Amino acid sequence: MADVFPLDYSRARADFLAAAEEADARLKTFFLPGHRGPDGGELCIDTAYVGPPGPAKLLVTVSGTHGIEGFCGSACQTGVLLREGVAKAAAGTTTGVLLVHALNPYGFAYLRRVNEENVDLNRNFIDHGAPPHNGAYDAVHRTLVPVDAAGFSPGELVANLTALRDRLGPQRLQEAVTRGQYRHPDGLFYGGHTPTWSRRVFETVVAEQIAGAAHVAYIDLHTGLGERGVGEPIFRGGRDADALQRARRWYGDALTVSEHGTSSSTPIVGNTATAVADGLGAGSRLTAITLEFGTQPGPEVLLALCADTWLHRQHPPKDAVRSDLKRLIRDAFCPADDARWGEQVLQRAREVFGQAVVGLADTCPAE
Repeated sequence: MADVFPLDYSRARADFLAAAEEADARLKTFFLPGHRGPDGGELCIDTAYVGPPGPAKLLVTVSGTHGIEGFCGSACQTGVLLREGVAKAAAGTTTGVLLVHALNPYGFAYLRRVNEENVDLNRNFIDHGAPPHNGAYDAVHRTLVPVDAAGFSPGELVANLTALRDRLGPQRLQEAVTRGQYRHPDGLFYGGHTPTWSRRVFETVVAEQIAGAAHVAYIDLHTGLGERGVGEPIFRGGRDADALQRARRWYGDALTVSEHGTSSSTPIVGNTATAVADGLGAGSRLTAITLEFGTQPGPEVLLALCADTWLHRQHPPKDAVRSDLKRLIRDAFCPADDARWGEQVLQRAREVFGQAVVGLADTCPAE
């Protein structure tokens, strides 16, 4: 499993590119301007496509929307879709497979969930002229990001978070924190005040490599929510009337819906699937999910996010990435030293990718 779950972004990218070339995939690279990784290397979004030109049906997978979560997503793309040949087997005369690798390369390289501007990309796909307001986050911000924190005290932060959780309840606290907020640039789940570089690149990918397909199966790979090692397919859209029922046919009873209260994720705004839905032509179909792999209990994940936010407020990125505190966020989003977790992830990815391939095959393009 060690060669599938690499230790850093540079190795993940090198493995992905090598596997893509072996699979005869068509590659395209977008370089993040003005930034380098901790090792001085380039930071890039790479796409790999296997299949015919202008496919009627298209399976799209995205890794690293949340930076550090890219270790898992990259492993699924490189290990299952490319090395195991799932992408080649799925591609045909009318079907293609597109892999978008490391949508947030900065966060991937610096072991952060957010990008170079502290922006959560999965909250950035909104109209920034009229951003949604999350008043509940305003009330908890200073507990999550203390103003006068000269040093990091895990015990004090845990006590404060526990008190907040006891006062609001787990569900209300999760909704307040994770829905997305647009008033606190130093805070958690900040959606930004303009479209990020990653968003602009992804919209270009949608326009040039996704739009035109009659039916798109979309899978955004994530970690950090739900039962450890379980891959939960969370419905993220499709704007035709049959989208949800179609997703249920594909993914079965495991499919959850945040808006129905059945998911480990509360409802969010501004996710990547929005860009795909916006970019598809009239009459096209989208069946979009987040595939979410559980790691640790929610309070531990929140502690890791708060600790990482403090760390990067206090230290330059190259110092922060070498801090012992990074162990918290690695364990919260990529516990790859747990062999059983890694095996569960790859097995579940095989299942879900297979369900998407079968679903596309059984769906008429004009349905």
